[in-house]
Amino acid sequence: MALAKIEITPLDRSGGRVEAKKFRVLFNPNSYSITKNVTWTALAAGGSSAKATDRAVNAPTLSFGGGGSRSLTLELFYDVTEAINGVAIDDVRKETNKVVELTRIDKDLQRPPAVEIGWGAAPPANSDFPFTGVVSNLVQRFTLFGSDGKPLRATLTVTLIEFLDPELDRRQTDPEFTTRRIRRGDTLSSIAAETYRDPALWRVIAEANQLDDPLHLVVGQTLAIPKRG
Repeated sequence: MALAKIEITPLDRSGGRVEAKKFRVLFNPNSYSITKNVTWTALAAGGSSAKATDRAVNAPTLSFGGGGSRSLTLELFYDVTEAINGVAIDDVRKETNKVVELTRIDKDLQRPPAVEIGWGAAPPANSDFPFTGVVSNLVQRFTLFGSDGKPLRATLTVTLIEFLDPELDRRQTDPEFTTRRIRRGDTLSSIAAETYRDPALWRVIAEANQLDDPLHLVVGQTLAIPKRG
């Protein structure tokens, strides 16, 4: 079985995957880290934010202040001293610049693109991957050079901040909705048959996701599926 490598796919304005710009890293990282901040504020007895500990209780009442964006940090290793898939590469930047491109402003988006990072087969629900985010920090360290001065080996430390479509996020956390990731071969009718046991209800899904062209589904895109009684 071939080793599953991390895939990085830029997203268009509507959140669809731009498959033509998808690329794989040369080597998978040995580890990765996910950071998630959740805000809680201590309340005084009267309900306002506490500036000092309430001496009448062992711990103050906490008020939920919202969830922060997750951040993903990857350390990616690149080495082109040997041919990659039978192809000789004389400059490691031909590979690392694919990541650098994710920090540059896209003329159509007027910002750097959001990306979807996937790794391996479909994971359990609420897993770290696929991770949708934007590059917030990139450090490149080149450590080996050819006789012509071209770098041959590099380590990239990439940090991404979670990038969520507000409307889609609302749907995902709304008890009246569930979600379904589009797989190859899916149609709205087949998804409606799977979720509602009635393929004729495909219009419900199309309307909930504001699909302009229900016949054109993007593999990997997440659909909001309204729950029905």
